[in-house]
Amino acid sequence: MKLGDMQQTPRHLINGRWEIGTTTGVSVNPSDTREVVAEYARADRNQAGQAVRAAADALRHWGRTAPRRRADVLDFVGSELLARRDELGTLLAREEGKPLSEAVAEVVRSGHIFKFFAGEALRAPGELAASMHQGVQVEMTREPVGVVGVLSAWNFPFAIPAWKIAPALAFGNAVVFKPAERVPACGWALAEIIARSGLPAGAFNLIMGSGREVGQTLVDHPLVDAVSFTGSGPVGARILRSAAARGARVQLEMGGKNPLVVLADADLEHAAECALQGAYGSAGQHCQASSRIVVEARVHDDFVDRLHRRLAALPVGHALERGTGMGPVVDERQLAQDLEHIARARQEGAEQVFGGERIERPTPGHYLSPALFLARPEHRIARDETFGPMACVLRADDYEHALALANDTPRGLCAGICTTSLKHAMHFKRHARAGMTMVNLPTAGADFQGDRREPGHSPRERGRHAAEFFTTVRTGYMLA
Repeated sequence: MKLGDMQQTPRHLINGRWEIGTTTGVSVNPSDTREVVAEYARADRNQAGQAVRAAADALRHWGRTAPRRRADVLDFVGSELLARRDELGTLLAREEGKPLSEAVAEVVRSGHIFKFFAGEALRAPGELAASMHQGVQVEMTREPVGVVGVLSAWNFPFAIPAWKIAPALAFGNAVVFKPAERVPACGWALAEIIARSGLPAGAFNLIMGSGREVGQTLVDHPLVDAVSFTGSGPVGARILRSAAARGARVQLEMGGKNPLVVLADADLEHAAECALQGAYGSAGQHCQASSRIVVEARVHDDFVDRLHRRLAALPVGHALERGTGMGPVVDERQLAQDLEHIARARQEGAEQVFGGERIERPTPGHYLSPALFLARPEHRIARDETFGPMACVLRADDYEHALALANDTPRGLCAGICTTSLKHAMHFKRHARAGMTMVNLPTAGADFQGDRREPGHSPRERGRHAAEFFTTVRTGYMLA
């Protein structure tokens, strides 16, 4: 189905049927707030419970399907995402606000994720082991964990659901998917493709609405065996307490305050480009944003000048306009939070080098000029995740000092370094306290994602490690 044929009100998918909601919500284009992207159905706790029960019923069949069928389902979804990359990328740009080129690239990445897990469905893991008892064979197989509640963030409305839903279905789980309320049309568009992929009714369900009602129902429901969440730290902490208290599995990714170290031996032009992409790509609204840039003192001023010039030349505008380098932030609430971070940085004494003002464009939208500060480690802009187009630069005496500053954060998701020294690059990869490290690359994008400290919980959700969360191990003994 093409988006031009979209129902006037995107509906919930419950047990294979499209259902109206109890109320209706509105999604607005952040590049032009006069444009309504979609009016969408919003569910209550009762409808969320219906979706969970449908998933539990479907699990009995879907969890026992042959790997070939699972692979075909996921390959279908991946192929359609790739074929409709421009159309779906345009929807993403309209609803979330990232530039069209970034939006199309996200849809392509999502298609590849589904195709990767189509392959994983065919590689069902298992092993045989020798028993300590004579003549006994031990077999260990992986089976679906059960019903998985997927609670997705708004900043990557195709990619984040893809790297949760695809492995869940690949390993035979049934899914109830709640997209973020800021991006319901993208969530519906993905669900509509999945609904036509050949899944049995109820194996995949879409339920839209508030986190307070719909999300909490998925977290608390006794038939939900696992919850995968991407979003804010406070919400993730509440989910962990609630779901873990009843014995459900929980997988959390809750952002980071990511450092990018620039050493004196680095190619400064390349380092400035890494900082620009890492800190200001997607308007800084991604969990790997390098909003904490640590620069060795000998090149500090030169680097800041180079980054300043790039920011001054960065075109901020409508997400669909040709040449836009950075789109708006997602909505008025996010813009207000960003301006609050900027005002606090000024009050605390951080030196503002560039940007940080609300700007006007031909269309009314949530536009903010990219902000750059010189800060000290104690400033909150150097410690708090800002989730907007802003970054600060910290001065380091040498490599050891830079590494210490980079590790001086509890939110170790990703860390990057720009250097021509193999010695320092190898040392940094080993000693940076982060789940991912990047050498001479922006802290944006990754094949496998996870972290080892505060921002996350439980195994990774992408790559082959996804089996650790989305499956359970069954061990069988047989007298040979």
